[in-house]
This record gives sequence, structure tokens and C-alpha cells, in this order.
Amino acid sequence: MTSLRQRMIEDMRVRNLALGTQAIYLRHVSQFARHFGKSPAALGREQIRSFQVYLIQEKKLDPSTITVAVSAIRFLYKVTLRRQWNFDEIIPAPKRPRRLPVILSPEEVLEFLACVSEGKHRTILTTCYAAGLRISEAVALQVPHIDSRRMVIRVDQGKGQKDRYVMLSPRLLGILRDWWRMEKPQHWLFPGSGVDRHVTTGAVEQACQRAHRLGHISKPITPHSLRHAFAVHLLESGTDVRTIQLLLGHRNLATTAKYLRIAASKVCSTTSPLELLPHPVSTAARPVTAQH
Repeated sequence: MTSLRQRMIEDMRVRNLALGTQAIYLRHVSQFARHFGKSPAALGREQIRSFQVYLIQEKKLDPSTITVAVSAIRFLYKVTLRRQWNFDEIIPAPKRPRRLPVILSPEEVLEFLACVSEGKHRTILTTCYAAGLRISEAVALQVPHIDSRRMVIRVDQGKGQKDRYVMLSPRLLGILRDWWRMEKPQHWLFPGSGVDRHVTTGAVEQACQRAHRLGHISKPITPHSLRHAFAVHLLESGTDVRTIQLLLGHRNLATTAKYLRIAASKVCSTTSPLELLPHPVSTAARPVTAQH
């Protein structure tokens, strides 16, 4: 391990970056160094610009992936190498397209979950929908996190290393109790192949893909689709945005407010001006009259 890599690892640990973030940053910085065959300490502005052009034009990476690569290189030069640059100019982040998620209807959620063959994976994905959990949060649930007395689920160190509580649906409680009676999990609610490990997110994502192929739903479906559906279905049933923000664990209310642009109860409650016209618009063809 080079001294620069070791120092970057220490800088990320000091700032308590998530382990996943640390691994991704190191991978992008390593790719940057290998691209030029030199240590990043010996590279400068022109090489950084050239690498960004390479990622866009040759690798044709998604803007979100490029944004992560840019964040990694910024961290390296700003924090570890302490370069006194105007980083917005030298290492600009690409503008990311703003896309709205495709939302499953309640009927589609039910149809999809019925296609998940293995009970463990179906229970995990049901929990994602019932409580609005990220897949990484659902697989890491422990048995004591299910509080049936207060009817809440404790999410321990979710995204951003934040704890939160979400509602425990009585129907979900019944499903989790059935799961516990069948498998008798001790520590992790959803144990993996190892005794001391929980099931991996990759295993659940693969189960999700298999269920999608088995079903007849044309919409794209990932485990995160169930979290989106949770938020929109709550909004459509009258839950206020602030409450949904707390349940989802969003830091910024604007992140949650995007669901207002999707919820049918909000978007479709406005009457189209077409309905206000005094007469219906005819679809029959009309003869063209000659103009003199």
C-alpha cells in the first residue's frame, strides 16, 4: 500500500465516512492513477480534465457515476493533498438529469411480492415496502429492533449513519412473527450463509430480478422501487410530507417533496382546462374549405 493511499484512508476514517463510501472513493482514485500510470500526487489540472473527458466520451458513464468519481478525486486533492484550488472550476461535477421514479400501484406491489419464491427474500422485500426501508437497512435488522410493544422498528445506523424509528404495521408484525417461528433467528433477523452475517443486499437484488422476470409487470422494479411506492402510497392516502420525511430518514425536505410530483392524489386533483370547454372537441374529420 502506498503512503498516499494510506493517508487517504486515514483522512476518510477521521471524517467517519461510511465504509462503502471509502471503498468506492479508493476504487475511483486507483482507476485515475492507473489511467496515467503515475501517482495522483504527480498529476495536475490537465490530467484531471483529461480523465473527466475520458469518463464521459470513451467510457460513457452515467452522470451519477461520474459525480461519485469527481467526489473521490476532489477529496483526494482537497483533503489529502491539500491543494489550494478552486475546485468548482478545476474539478466540476456534471449536471445530473432529474428523473422521477416509476411507481408501482398497490396491486402491482402485491403481484410482484407474490412472484418472490423464497420466503426470506419475500419477507425482506415486504418489510422494505411496509416500512419504507432501504434494502441495506432491511437486511441489517436485528431481532431486538422489532419493538412490538411500541409498534415501531428501530433502524440502526441507516444511510448517513443516522438512527430512526419507523412504524411497525400489525400485518407486517404477523409476517415477521411467522418468519421468526419458522427460522428462529438469534441475532440478525435475516441471517446469511455465515453464522455471524446477515443476508447480503446482492442476494435480495437477484431475487428481485427473478421475481420481476416471472411477473407480468412492465415497469422497472428494484428493491428501492418498494421504498418509492411506500412514500407515494402514504402521500396518496393523506399522510403529510413532513411525516414521510421522518419515516424515510431524509435530511432535506426537498428530497421528500419530489413525491408530490408523482402522487396521483396531488397531480390528478387539478381539473384539466379541456374539461372546462363549453362543448366537447369532435374527433371527426372536417372538410377543408377553400379560401378566396
